[in-house]
Amino acid sequence: MSDSGEMSEFGYIMELLARGKVTIKNIERELICPACKELFTHPLILPCQHNICHKCVKELLLTLDDSFNDVGSDNSNQSSPRLWVTSPSLDKIDRINRPASQRRSLGWRGHKKILNGWKRNSLPPKTTTFPCPGCEHDVDLGERGINGLFRNFTLETIVERYRQAARAATAIMCDLCKPPPQESTKSCMDCSASYCNECFKIYHPWGTIKAQHEYVGPTTNFRPKILMCPEHETERVNMYCELCRRPVCHLCKLGGGNHSNHRVTTMSSAYKTLKEKLSKDINYLIGKESQVKSQISELNLLMKETECNGERAKEDAITHFEKLFEILEERKSSVLKAIDASKKLRLDKFQTQMEEYQGLLENNGLVGYAQEVLKETDQSCFVQTAKQLHLRIQKATESLKSFRPAAQTSFEDYVINTSKQTELLGELSFFSSGIDVPEINEEQSKVYNNALINWHHPEKDTADSYVLEYRKINRDQEMLSWNEIEVCGTSKVISELESNCNYAFRVRAYKGSICSPCSRELILHTPPAPVFNFLFDEKCGYNNEHLLLNLKRDRVESRAGFNLLLAAERIQVGYYTSLDYIIGDVGITKGKHFWAFRVEPYSYLVKAGVASSDKLQEWLRSPRDAVSPRYEQDSGHDSGSEDACFDSSQRFTLVTIGMKKFFIPKSPTFNEAENRVLPMPTSIGVFLDYDKGKVGFYDMDHMKCLYERQVDCSSTMYPAFALMGSGGIQLEEPITAKYLEYEEDM
Repeated sequence: MSDSGEMSEFGYIMELLARGKVTIKNIERELICPACKELFTHPLILPCQHNICHKCVKELLLTLDDSFNDVGSDNSNQSSPRLWVTSPSLDKIDRINRPASQRRSLGWRGHKKILNGWKRNSLPPKTTTFPCPGCEHDVDLGERGINGLFRNFTLETIVERYRQAARAATAIMCDLCKPPPQESTKSCMDCSASYCNECFKIYHPWGTIKAQHEYVGPTTNFRPKILMCPEHETERVNMYCELCRRPVCHLCKLGGGNHSNHRVTTMSSAYKTLKEKLSKDINYLIGKESQVKSQISELNLLMKETECNGERAKEDAITHFEKLFEILEERKSSVLKAIDASKKLRLDKFQTQMEEYQGLLENNGLVGYAQEVLKETDQSCFVQTAKQLHLRIQKATESLKSFRPAAQTSFEDYVINTSKQTELLGELSFFSSGIDVPEINEEQSKVYNNALINWHHPEKDTADSYVLEYRKINRDQEMLSWNEIEVCGTSKVISELESNCNYAFRVRAYKGSICSPCSRELILHTPPAPVFNFLFDEKCGYNNEHLLLNLKRDRVESRAGFNLLLAAERIQVGYYTSLDYIIGDVGITKGKHFWAFRVEPYSYLVKAGVASSDKLQEWLRSPRDAVSPRYEQDSGHDSGSEDACFDSSQRFTLVTIGMKKFFIPKSPTFNEAENRVLPMPTSIGVFLDYDKGKVGFYDMDHMKCLYERQVDCSSTMYPAFALMGSGGIQLEEPITAKYLEYEEDM
């Protein structure tokens, strides 16, 4: 693919077409790869009959390999949990091209289907699923992967002719000439080389085998003369499978191959039949050329009419908005005038009051005048003047004792309430023409490794499609621009969301060119760290007498007390049952990680959290002979941790869940019993920051941290669980597009 700063090959060809320099028919639309949007390079035929470049298939499969590759190591044993080991990236392309049988023998675990939460399987994959960019459906490439696909030599030849037409001014030079080379006149398909007339005579002399070679006009596209079977590389294809619609060899049909039970026909018969059908259809289209031209003219008129109607609709919309702007400007002017009038009145009152108080200062105003009156020696004149003056002085003295501002400084009565209008303007849209507003289902919508948004429409059949919008909300409540995704169904998985962020989601329905107003926004908070995928370890410390693990290893149940009942006659005072531990099969040595699980409501006692590898060895080596968990902080069932001192450097942290309650361990922060017992969340999340040595427990429904504390992460940390009595733990299913498709089918 060309760099962004350079003109692509297709762009160059289109420019030549515009100048009239290319005389080949306008078929460029059929020669463009749906993945890279460039002319096909070594196109392969997918099972859905769409074509794609060989390099594009490899790149897309490499992307899927990065997303779904199982990076777990298989070198675990009974005494040590399995570590997370990254697979070598240098071998990825080689593994993709390698047949599935070889991949299995080398222990490669490739792309796996995720159906109904089936996250990964210990068995090696049998097929490779590939998302076709042409039809946007997943196609099965079979066990051989890319090696099982046919190369479309016919399309490749047409593309080469197309390139040659575009490069007509650029001659193909002879490959065998001494410098300077001459322009070639023909190309040998057997030698895969181009020759001038003289060189062709030299290297293809009469009377020799080379004289019988097949030659064509100058070309750079040399394809094999015989199409070989990708399943049996030494056999040429000589039959056509009508069920799979692909050429096959005789071993595919007779040698117990994948087409042994399929209906096949001879290649000549298939060639004749398909060529007749194709020719008939082409002739029909050519015969309808006048009708096609008429319909093209009609489409041109419809495009012009759409252009005019679109401009008219824009003008109408502008008129409506200008009316709204005029109303807002009028209200704005009225409100500002009222605020200015109130401000002036209050300032005048403050100014008058300030002048009165300034008169109380010595040698100023009222006090200065009173001081001059006191200098009057004539008694009758003094009494005449002083009586009224004394009343004014008394009034000023009283106001001085009980100071009260003449006006209020607050403008709370002048705050504009636009919440209702803002909501109405936010719902401003076109006339719905009977399309109801879709509603997001908050109960079925959730966020984990990805976001799953579900909605329902009162009249589902009336909507052709939906547009799901989402955007990130910054911490200062700043709203970013909306991202839009067109959806055909009523649910969508959104990936690549940032951790520990709020996102707003809304959806609107479309019927033709008419859309409904947007639904009410749903705010979801993403987990504080990337989701950590693991399964329960069935080897390290797993007690199959007490615990029952499902085949997918994402659910464990405790068999309630059967062994205890058998030994009931030996139970005496002081006897207590022990915890049955089970851990994750992947360890953590760095970074931030988050995982979630659900505890069944009937569970009696469940412990969940993290523990270091050495602490697990201590617990699992001989659990019945180990130190009683009563005296270890957060390690046992006996609530003894409540009496233990708070240790900030312990190598594990477990919280207690049971009887539909969530118990926070006793600490300086949580000391009172009533503050330490919470209702059990539907789903519980665990956040481990290995580098900072911190672990937190979250309510997944609201992504709220319930409890957080320090933990010693000096060694490998593992998700740890323990059960006693009846109970069950279900790991949260990752949200994937595959899982969504499976749910919709169900």
